[in-house]
Amino acid sequence: MRKATITRKTAETQISISLDLDQQTGIEIETGVGFFDHMLTLFAKHGRFGLKVKATGDLNVDAHHTVEDTGIVLGECFKQALGKKEQIERYGTAFVPMDETLGRVCVDLSGRSYLIFNAELTNPRLGSFETEIVEDFFQAVAFSTEMNLHAEVLYGRNTHHKIESLFKAFGRAMRQAVTLNPEIQGVNSTKGVI
Repeated sequence: MRKATITRKTAETQISISLDLDQQTGIEIETGVGFFDHMLTLFAKHGRFGLKVKATGDLNVDAHHTVEDTGIVLGECFKQALGKKEQIERYGTAFVPMDETLGRVCVDLSGRSYLIFNAELTNPRLGSFETEIVEDFFQAVAFSTEMNLHAEVLYGRNTHHKIESLFKAFGRAMRQAVTLNPEIQGVNSTKGVI
């Protein structure tokens, strides 16, 4: 049963996430940040994950703490649900077009945290959502999952399309990486551990 439920409380936020890697048990996202809810829904749908997120935070300040802390907890859920990572593919890559935009995400569930984020988000706000915190979200997920995450917009014009292509590609890349392969003996590494 590759699933996890984690709650994290700080003075700024309270985040509860349930993640199911193998069953599409439904998607329920409630962070108080409409655009971010939309992106997490797309991530879960295209990754074929069961995902429930309930987040409250200091939105009177801005969305930064809520978005970043959600990334931390989502990463912790992936790490817990994957356990020893036996028989997982480990790597995932996805290209996702969104009209004039093409996004690419590559992941390695290596046990090493690293983010490369290359996206020119020319519109600083989408509704109340500050677009610069997209990178902070991916940084938080990468570091708490302990994975390499390369997210790049290869080209595009519309900021909404750019971000949407990255979240969809992230879901698809993670689906590839967490997929079980019975041909893999133990973990997919010559080190014997990842």
